[in-house]
Amino acid sequence: MQALDRNQLTVAVAAAAFIAGITLGAAFAREPSKRFELLLATSKTVMDEQIVYPSGAAKITTGIITLDPGDETGWHTHGVPLTGLILEGDLTVDYGDKGTRVFHQGESIAEAINIPHNGRNLGASPVKLFVAYAGAEGVPTMLPTKP
Repeated sequence: MQALDRNQLTVAVAAAAFIAGITLGAAFAREPSKRFELLLATSKTVMDEQIVYPSGAAKITTGIITLDPGDETGWHTHGVPLTGLILEGDLTVDYGDKGTRVFHQGESIAEAINIPHNGRNLGASPVKLFVAYAGAEGVPTMLPTKP
């Protein structure tokens, strides 16, 4: 067997490392994360609207909304898709002629986008809601509206 020169050895080592990386990467890709707990996977909102992202430079906005007992969000729609996770309490959302829904602590939702709605805290303790908006630069996340 002929000895490899320095360039051939470098190429052989790089190829072996590349193949090993693909093999290891494929092994990790097949192994689901043991720390990931799926909360929601959907292409439609709670009001059965198809989720469509706005065009433009992407912008992710996250936050926690707190509603004290008796507080409400006011009637609004959203300019972008969003998801929420009820961290504390129960959130009652009025969707006008589409009905009212109550979301409980631990529930994750894909909120209505174009359907006017009003969230209310009818309970005796604060409601805390984590929200994540998948938007675009210059596109508002919330638009005040009438019912």
